[in-house]
Amino acid sequence: MRLRSLGVALAATAALLALPTNRPAAAAADTPLSQGRTATASSTENAGTGAALAVDGNTGTRWSSAATDAQWLQVDLGATATVSRVVLQWEAAYGKDYRLQISADGSTWTDLRTVTGGDGGTDAHDVSGQGRYVRMQGVHRATAWGYSLWEFQVYGTSGGTAPGTCDTANAAQGAPAAASSTENAGTPASAAFDGDDRTRWSSQASDPQWLRVDLGSVRDLCGIDLNWEAAYAKDFQIQASADGQTWKTLRSVTGATGGRTSYDVSGSGRYVRINGTTRATPYGYSLWEVAVHTGTTGTPPIQGGGDLGPNVIVVDPSTPNLQQRFDQVFAQQESNQFGSARYQFLLKPGTYNGVNAQIGFYTSISGLGLNPDDTQINGDITVDAGWFNGNATQNFWRSAENLAVRPVNGTDRWAVAQAAPFRRIHVQGGLNLAPNGYGWASGGYIADSKIDGTVGPYSQQQWYTRDSSVGGWTNGVWNMTFTGVQGAPATNFDTGPYTTLDTTPVSREKPFLYLDGGDYKVFVPAKRTNARGVSWPANAGGTSIPLSRFYVVKPGATAATINAALAQGLHLLFTPGVYHLDRAIEVNRADTVVLGLGLATLVPDGGVDAMHVADVDGVRLAGFLIDAGAVRSDALLRIGPAGSNADHAANPTTMQDVFVRIGGAGPGLATDSVVVNSDDVVIDHTWIWRADHGEGVGWETNRADYGLRVNGDDVLTTGLFVEHFNKYDVVWNGERGRTVFFQNEKAYDVPNAAAVTHDGIVGYAAYKVADTVNEHEAWGLGSYCNFTSDPSIVQHHGFQVPVRPGVRLHSLQVISLGGKGQYAHVVNDTGAPTSGTDTIPSKITQFP
Repeated sequence: MRLRSLGVALAATAALLALPTNRPAAAAADTPLSQGRTATASSTENAGTGAALAVDGNTGTRWSSAATDAQWLQVDLGATATVSRVVLQWEAAYGKDYRLQISADGSTWTDLRTVTGGDGGTDAHDVSGQGRYVRMQGVHRATAWGYSLWEFQVYGTSGGTAPGTCDTANAAQGAPAAASSTENAGTPASAAFDGDDRTRWSSQASDPQWLRVDLGSVRDLCGIDLNWEAAYAKDFQIQASADGQTWKTLRSVTGATGGRTSYDVSGSGRYVRINGTTRATPYGYSLWEVAVHTGTTGTPPIQGGGDLGPNVIVVDPSTPNLQQRFDQVFAQQESNQFGSARYQFLLKPGTYNGVNAQIGFYTSISGLGLNPDDTQINGDITVDAGWFNGNATQNFWRSAENLAVRPVNGTDRWAVAQAAPFRRIHVQGGLNLAPNGYGWASGGYIADSKIDGTVGPYSQQQWYTRDSSVGGWTNGVWNMTFTGVQGAPATNFDTGPYTTLDTTPVSREKPFLYLDGGDYKVFVPAKRTNARGVSWPANAGGTSIPLSRFYVVKPGATAATINAALAQGLHLLFTPGVYHLDRAIEVNRADTVVLGLGLATLVPDGGVDAMHVADVDGVRLAGFLIDAGAVRSDALLRIGPAGSNADHAANPTTMQDVFVRIGGAGPGLATDSVVVNSDDVVIDHTWIWRADHGEGVGWETNRADYGLRVNGDDVLTTGLFVEHFNKYDVVWNGERGRTVFFQNEKAYDVPNAAAVTHDGIVGYAAYKVADTVNEHEAWGLGSYCNFTSDPSIVQHHGFQVPVRPGVRLHSLQVISLGGKGQYAHVVNDTGAPTSGTDTIPSKITQFP
């Protein structure tokens, strides 16, 4: 409980007895759906402030929580309802920032409204959503006490499954099934859902055992039929789950006698499980058949699959005027740096002759084979910089993936900067990473690729290559980093640019779309440890997911629909386009794939976050851009809620080719850009960028304090590009973090030294490891300054870390770009200052 003085406690008691003036007036005449319903909370301050007191219709009683931020109150409306309004009547201890959320099952939540800067009193919010459970999820308290609500009122109309509308059809027949065990190969889980009473599932002879079925999407459940064999369950539960991990018991059965039985249930879920706890015989559990009945009313389920929309251009070698199609898109996108058009070329397997696919902004080209060599281009895939007078430092936001190219003159040109991945490519020749004329270039990233010839970076300032093979590597400017690359140059950072690790500690290649016959599927590669070389053609251990299990998101889709699709158990495939969000996308199910085509772009409006990922196993985020909205978001992308601590080492969440932008296309604001709270996350190639040019750019106009904040333990980043934030670009609070390759520029537009002076230090480090961290390691790090607003600024250091045996940095440097500002040190108080107007690195090979 709150620790108050006796006098304060007595005063509070007296205030309760006297009905203080800040107590809200009685509710409106309409009775809320929530009144008298079952309420639960994350905590209560004491026995006199229970959750039920916030839904009792009495404004003289209240719920209050423990005095920490992440607290919630939820109410079970008893059935699915259409919710239109939520009223919160706060006591003096109110929520400054909170979310109103809705759920079909009490475990998978969708945001109805995000509130920031609340001022207490009575908050009335018009909302729109369907569900059985409604929750206030606190984010930040306004006082030192907990959250306290006199009343939590939910209004709307009931919309659950009405009596008499339980479908007689068996929704489980033929659906995927699993079990805790099977007696033998002749009694598999699937035999209980095949519609044949002559086949059965049976388990091993021990308690407990379970049998489950995947209905394919979240459904309203109303009836379960069981047909037991002689080896039946005496005690068991009928359970449902939205994600196959968190289970709600719909019916507990004790003293059962086997045979054919039917049970009415009420609830929803994608997965249904018969969870046996006590057997009636010495044998296992055995079921001839299980039938699941679902409600026939309510909103129809969202369908998976379908076409890929107008901006996905699917071609094959016989497509007429193919070169013209590439040229038309390139002509539109060559210099369209901040436009809204997005395109994806998908090439069916086969051989394409005489093609030069020039790739402009927001354009991606991918092969549709299971392996790169299935799609052969005898021609070129080209990125050059003619549009920018031979300067490739702004060739952002484009990609090439999963194909083979035999260049016309023997060498392909891929002159890019940040956010331009080159994945699963077989170059049957050499690769030139510089623009025509060898102008400036500032890339870049290669993964899971094979380059038969030599890679020539030439004017490329930095580059990271992972799990690939190269025929040779000619040179480099500042920072060339390699992990798991066959043919990579040996480490030489003392006098050269090279940092080379034989293997990559943990990697998992990006999911990709392919054709299996005439059917689209998404291949999800398996995790690799200590990887070296490409993952194909074996593709060992990966899984294929049919497109029918994806909600194919097209421009105009709402966040509510996207979240409903996720709640049904669908994955997401974003087609090329720009998607405005009025609430965060909530990814709550383990192993969910969120895949973008053509740099699909998410824009959070009204101060909401763009995406939240729960603290679950194996979520794959890949291939999309988040563009900050004009109203400040707390965090554009959050992986795991605060306090996450589950172990995901065996199946980590991965974030790959997910790019974040604040400003450039217009004003954008965010406090944090990406926050990682979950453990074991792998971030594989990201560019988190506060814009230094474009529209809506200014020290406060596109303010974003932090680029990446890592709070989880055992997080790995490979190919980390973070630039121009108002404070720290990277803040690392978690233990045992690792970074392989980091590229950074400090904000150009710092108005003066005073604007970035803190704790007696001028300038925020580009990469800060918190003082509390005991173990951290990083390789291949660079930070550059270009203080165009005030070239006299001397930044104290590029890197700031605690000096401990477990904290080690390898191959780090700082550089003044043309003398516009300087660094006094490389890391902490160590390392030589940068050298006047000369763009020459100040290096440290090992620290400490």
